[in-house]
Amino acid sequence: MRYFARFDEGEVIRWAFRGLLAGAIGVLVFDFQDLWGNQPLFSSEPTSHLAAPAVLPPAVTVSGGEGASLTVDPRDNLTTDETALRAPVAFTLRPGGVLAVEGYIDNGSKARFETELAARGEYVETVSLNSPGGSLDDAIGMATLIRERGLATTVEDGALCASSCPLILAGGTNRTISAKAAVGVHQFYSVSADPGNPAQAMADAQATTARISRHLAAMGVDAALWLHALDTPPRSLYYLSADQMRDYGLATGNAQVAAK
Repeated sequence: MRYFARFDEGEVIRWAFRGLLAGAIGVLVFDFQDLWGNQPLFSSEPTSHLAAPAVLPPAVTVSGGEGASLTVDPRDNLTTDETALRAPVAFTLRPGGVLAVEGYIDNGSKARFETELAARGEYVETVSLNSPGGSLDDAIGMATLIRERGLATTVEDGALCASSCPLILAGGTNRTISAKAAVGVHQFYSVSADPGNPAQAMADAQATTARISRHLAAMGVDAALWLHALDTPPRSLYYLSADQMRDYGLATGNAQVAAK
């Protein structure tokens, strides 16, 4: 006791706090190393994907407590073929100048879409979407092609447009969403085999969020729409209501179209 009495009590407390802080930082470092598989400090590949969830994930809870409300849940209205949605995106030209885009937005989808438009684009007036999402780069690239060609976009009755698919939908000069369609968003995450360092991953995530916001704004859609994605876990979806899609400008004019 005489030995410890020689030290100032405040100084002892400060050193104890520093020791606890250093220990906590050490634990976090080891946890991150285990989580990210001891990846290198920086990754040269930015986050470039909105990985598609299960085709019809649950709606998310938007308020706490018992009896918590859910976002609009249109799953009962969907007649989508899950096998087709899990396959790489395919294109089908239908009567009336409708190009059906169905399936997962895999890497290379934008290039195949561009080839399709080059071959048959003169017949295309509207792009009909039915997709659980996928690659962010390809989705934004497809939206840009749609806007450059002055095409309309639609999500028909029974169809799904989720994850990165709404970014394609935003590319239409006129955008319609059927009353029995589902449009949903969620948090993006990288599907790269090399997720990189947590600090780099966070920087990539922020850059990707900014990129999405700029894309939506350029397409005439309120970037606040994406706040619902940031609040929603990757394995769920925030399904947008018709009122929300009109308010954010994702749907132009009347958000409902006649069933085809």
